[in-house]
Amino acid sequence: MKLIVTVGMPGSGKDELISIARSMDLAVLKMGDLVRDETKRRGLALTNQNVARIASEERERHGPGIWAQRALPKLTETRMLVDGCRSDSEVTVFRHNFGDLFVLGIFASPETRYDRMTSRSRADDGGNLQEFFDRDRRELKWGIGNAFALADGMLVNEGPLDEFRRAGRATLERILRRDE
Repeated sequence: MKLIVTVGMPGSGKDELISIARSMDLAVLKMGDLVRDETKRRGLALTNQNVARIASEERERHGPGIWAQRALPKLTETRMLVDGCRSDSEVTVFRHNFGDLFVLGIFASPETRYDRMTSRSRADDGGNLQEFFDRDRRELKWGIGNAFALADGMLVNEGPLDEFRRAGRATLERILRRDE
């Protein structure tokens, strides 16, 4: 099995990379969907605060790798992209369970990410600059910076969308060709 795991701050371009992966017939699992599903299961609205609270509570109760552990049974295809790794503990869970793993970091500056997030209007994005920075701090507290440090490669997403799409496709193709 070839597993590609993305790590990137909110608004960095992970969803766009998912679209590229799907167009290449890669199966996709969004780790954030696991958290959003749990939030809905508890009867809570999908707000930034509720999703964050559930994500944090589960990490506190079950350890920092819990969302990766919960993702494992869903990783059944021979070529998959797992979106949204948030900590080095999650990277460790994936590395322990998959020999053929590539961790791909996606970087965009805070200014670029904030502009994107305010324009996409997803319910759990929050709305103002303070909420944006609060979310960044929370993600950093979970260990996303450590996960970035473990990345096997990096995509920078600061330019036009078509440029990122070309770079994303080329990067995924290169990763998938490794060790064929």
